[in-house]
Amino acid sequence: MSTKQPPQSDRTPPEQLRLEQFLPYRLNVVGVFASRALGRIYGAHFGIDIPQWRVVAQLGEFGRLTSRDIGELAQMHKTKVSRAVGELEKRGLISRAENKQDRRESFVALTPAGTRVYAQIVPLALAFQQRWIEGIAPDELKIFERVLSTLTERGRHLAGGYREDEV
Repeated sequence: MSTKQPPQSDRTPPEQLRLEQFLPYRLNVVGVFASRALGRIYGAHFGIDIPQWRVVAQLGEFGRLTSRDIGELAQMHKTKVSRAVGELEKRGLISRAENKQDRRESFVALTPAGTRVYAQIVPLALAFQQRWIEGIAPDELKIFERVLSTLTERGRHLAGGYREDEV
């Protein structure tokens, strides 16, 4: 019995992956561009980074949450949430309150100063979004949003949901 490999010309070439055409890669690149651009806005105007903005945004939208809730909503690892919450608390933008049902965690909420920052950032974020989608027809945008929702749900399913042990 021979274990000799056939000559190179007789083998089927392996399927090739072209990153610039690979949808997960392309989605990641778009996300990186958005994060960089928005990070410059938030950093320059308010001195906060992307993880801190995500915490502020979740609290601005949903009100009082636990750090675990923020992590799940924003798809952030618990250590990033913890660091962002700690820094925002030092700056007086959020406050913590004990969770009487579960003393291992606390509730986090925007302070009046945090609410003012949120109210100032929202118009900047929405203006950025408008610039981002400029030139895309409304019907194309609706289709894109529907496809993006489908990809998000499929991604959540394929990833098995958010797991805190993932980095």
